[in-house]
Amino acid sequence: MNRQIIKDEKTYNIKVDDVIKTVSLFKDILYPEKELKPSCLKRKIRKFRFLLNSILKRIDLNYTYITEKLICKIPYLMEMLDKDILSIYKGDPAAKTKFEIICCYPGFFAVLCYRFAHELYKMNVPIIPRIITEYCHSKTGIDIHPGAEIGECFCIDHGTGIVIGETTVIGNNVRIYHGVTLGTKGFKTDEEGFSVRNVKRHPNIGNNVIIYANATILGGDTFIGNNCIIGTGSIVKESVKENSIIKKCPLEGTEEY
Repeated sequence: MNRQIIKDEKTYNIKVDDVIKTVSLFKDILYPEKELKPSCLKRKIRKFRFLLNSILKRIDLNYTYITEKLICKIPYLMEMLDKDILSIYKGDPAAKTKFEIICCYPGFFAVLCYRFAHELYKMNVPIIPRIITEYCHSKTGIDIHPGAEIGECFCIDHGTGIVIGETTVIGNNVRIYHGVTLGTKGFKTDEEGFSVRNVKRHPNIGNNVIIYANATILGGDTFIGNNCIIGTGSIVKESVKENSIIKKCPLEGTEEY
């Protein structure tokens, strides 16, 4: 790329298809479609290591350190994703087996891509985490920014149209349905009209929260307390205390109970 609009920015000689291959390898290492012999698993990890090293090397990073740190995180990521699978299985009577969730559920695939990308994001790897989550976005319709912080036992049910912004914080045992937006109330701009970056813009969601379809929760100063239920179609711009139920009333807007 050499267009005027990005002439002052650092660009990277990255093949997007290679990044997508790391996602497939990552999933295959954690959840192979058939049981792997130890030698086959080691071979897949070696392939994953080589491919990720070759991508990170083009960004001029300490690629060996980052790759090895990520590989060391695989047991932790598997533990987190196993909890996500169990959360989906517990809450969705349509899920007949956990294997079905791994193979078929776009919500689980979105969470897998997010957890992979988030680890790279925490190590300050540029562009790669966004490629991973935007690839997932294009496949599933679920948009999770890799900078969001999401706790354990996270369940996305159906999933299409979900948006989770960069500075969102989500606790443990949270379930969200299709069409949910965890977004911003608006953007502050600097003197040149550019959006101000590196500020808290998106909401905090407590533990044991359920957010039903097409609900919208906005603002970096919005906190949803533990054990809340946010009803279908609700629009929430202010904090909600613990153990509350928010319902959208057809004529009067959103109410708290």
